[in-house]
Amino acid sequence: MRIPTLRPLWLVLGGLVLASPIAAQWTNRYPKVRGMSHHVYLEGYELPLLTVGPIDPAVSPDRSRIAVASRGWLWVMDRTTRVATRVTSGAGIDSRPAWSPDGKTLAFVRDDTRETSIVMLDLATGEERIASRDDGIELDPAFSADGRWLYYSSAVAGDLDLWRISVAAGSRSRLTSTPGLELEPIPLPDGEGVLFLSKRGTINEIRTRALVGGEERVIASGPLLSMIRMSLSDDGRTLAYTWPASDDRGWELRLVAIDAPSSTVRIAGEKGSLPLTPTFDGDGVLYAEADREERMQLYRARVGGGRPTPVTIDAWDYGAPTGRVRISTRLAGSTGTAAARLAVTDSAGHPLVADLGQPRFDGQTGQVFFYSPGTIEVEAPAGLVRVRAVHGLTTPVAERTVRVEAGAVASVDLALTPVWDPAATGWLAGEHHFHLNYGGPYRLDPEDLIPMARAEGMDVLTPLLANLHTRFEEQRLWGWERLTETPYLAWGQEVRSHFLGHLGLVGTEELYWPWVWGPGYEVYGKDDRANAEVLAFAKAQGGVSTYVHPVVGRAPFDGPTVGSLPVELVADGVLGLFDALELVCLWSDELGTMDVWYRLLNLGVPIAPTAGTDVMNDFYRTMAVGTTRVYVKPEPGTGYRGYLAALRAGRSVVTTGPMLELEVGGQGPGEVVPAGKTRFTLALHSATAVDSVELIVNGRRVARFDGGTAPGGARFAGEVELPAGGWVAARALGGATTEWPAMDSYLFAHTAPIWIGERGSTEAGARRAAARDLLRALDAADQRLRQGYAGTPTPALDAHFAKARARLEQAQR
Repeated sequence: MRIPTLRPLWLVLGGLVLASPIAAQWTNRYPKVRGMSHHVYLEGYELPLLTVGPIDPAVSPDRSRIAVASRGWLWVMDRTTRVATRVTSGAGIDSRPAWSPDGKTLAFVRDDTRETSIVMLDLATGEERIASRDDGIELDPAFSADGRWLYYSSAVAGDLDLWRISVAAGSRSRLTSTPGLELEPIPLPDGEGVLFLSKRGTINEIRTRALVGGEERVIASGPLLSMIRMSLSDDGRTLAYTWPASDDRGWELRLVAIDAPSSTVRIAGEKGSLPLTPTFDGDGVLYAEADREERMQLYRARVGGGRPTPVTIDAWDYGAPTGRVRISTRLAGSTGTAAARLAVTDSAGHPLVADLGQPRFDGQTGQVFFYSPGTIEVEAPAGLVRVRAVHGLTTPVAERTVRVEAGAVASVDLALTPVWDPAATGWLAGEHHFHLNYGGPYRLDPEDLIPMARAEGMDVLTPLLANLHTRFEEQRLWGWERLTETPYLAWGQEVRSHFLGHLGLVGTEELYWPWVWGPGYEVYGKDDRANAEVLAFAKAQGGVSTYVHPVVGRAPFDGPTVGSLPVELVADGVLGLFDALELVCLWSDELGTMDVWYRLLNLGVPIAPTAGTDVMNDFYRTMAVGTTRVYVKPEPGTGYRGYLAALRAGRSVVTTGPMLELEVGGQGPGEVVPAGKTRFTLALHSATAVDSVELIVNGRRVARFDGGTAPGGARFAGEVELPAGGWVAARALGGATTEWPAMDSYLFAHTAPIWIGERGSTEAGARRAAARDLLRALDAADQRLRQGYAGTPTPALDAHFAKARARLEQAQR
């Protein structure tokens, strides 16, 4: 570990100082679709999947073959031999096959991890041609009954619309232009119309549209139908589609008559099931569903009813020699194997995955990844295979390329070298804002989090229950916990008044009701209910309360953006009603949130920093749990409750990658030091390069150090002059690009404050400046409050805001 000479930049500054500009929070990986404020849902729900096992079944016109997607390639299964033969190869991830009426061609979606395109494959020759590859997402090819047209969904015009292309001439025409998403076109057999999915805001519908005149008719409608897919019978009379069950028991496969859609019939979907990607198969419907090991399996449900039956694939023929790779990972200096996060690719750059478990896709770096318990095998086409591995945020990438011989097993042993050992100094790694299941293609159990936690080096995980619009899912899991050993697992709740701001509650014994209210909600839309009521509920039960993903973008106190904060955040923060602020999160901006946090600290409000990825673990396209995290130092032997107490007290550091250990006057984060000239030590540990490390006093940078260009660590020491009141902390900023093990949009770490003199002390100048900024933000929030509740008296909210205003006016004196 290098110990550089201290070269502080002692600064006298008029405001907060940031390092060189770095990227803001994650917004989208694929081309932005107009009107989508949260691209994570579009990419998570609408884009194709890479799965272990078959998905997207498509039956050939003569019903002798079934095309499926699996492991990112297309396969065609002979129904007599039950052998599936691979028909695509290369780096791209292929899915959603559609047969031409003559059975000679497959059209499908190819995903290059940045874009999608529509490709046509001649099954006899193996020749491929691009049917459509424009700037913008392209999905869901389907041939017309006469084979003249290929229908698909494209975002080339801004949002996802329906298009069709002449198979012979290549000429294209746009069919829809309504704002929103139009997906999965299914041409009607008479050639006069098209069936499709319409997703506009929270309302999702199955519609038909006439090709001449554009008249539309609604077949079915519901809120946020995340995994809805459908298929039309050969005669065009019956629709099969997936639909959420009404009692939180999972999803169902239902039938409806196109001409009489008022009643439906369920033909598949037992409690807890999740049927996916249905397609008609004569008098039955094929669909895919994940098993307990997250492997997709095919089933067939009869139109007339009865228990669905498995459709087994007896063998997978790669059409080329294959072998296997046995991958073992261990931590340097330790005996035995260690769980790890892996990314494996073949010689073409195509991702390879294990036979068990859920593959995932990192939207920041574009890598498909999966978890290993320490030793795992992967099937691979013969040739070179590249293996990359990390353990949590503390190890640089270990990488090796090995040659796989046909019919043989190649071994890869990787030693992962941590730059820091949290346990050795009493730190526990926690992640307090993510969702186990949130409308994705899998139904995960709490136990599925344990392998993730071990591979990511996590000690405490608290998944949050949250509403999916009007569905309040997973309540059956409330109270499930694992608190006898690490990783500790316990459920929390996200309470969402979208208007006032989202709250995370951890450590409470009961659920708060209602989960949602305020403008925009149907039932509780005009409730005069403050978030303060929820925060008091959490405090009474000994829980930790947090405002989650609070700030999107930078400079939240600039004129044009001062009204962008959650409406009640400032009022609740000024009054000290919540315990922690989610300083790091994938969907919000660390530097923007930091600006708000600094002003609340300067006001003398002891708010601790916390962290959460806000990932949906049942998504394929999702960052890894724990890749934004908080390190907490509890009293030894105090267990989960001791951890929560230390989190609330601010004995913590939050990070998207690096770790900082700060001591000032011998005291660490959450403690108190006297004013005056004081010695400090500051240690950086990082698996990737860091631009800078900075010492902060009352929101102002007083020293800056180079972080270094290589993985490892650095130590800094010196003296700092502390004023009569306020706080001191440290932060790390930036790197050239995001690299594994990190997955957030930029590197960031921040210690909780060390207080000067006493907890909640202030420096007069910093306090007055903070109060002025917060008062402007409160004014903007108050205006939004009145607009949102226009015509509805809100005496409780008005009184709450008035109390916060009085506190700020007093702080300016």
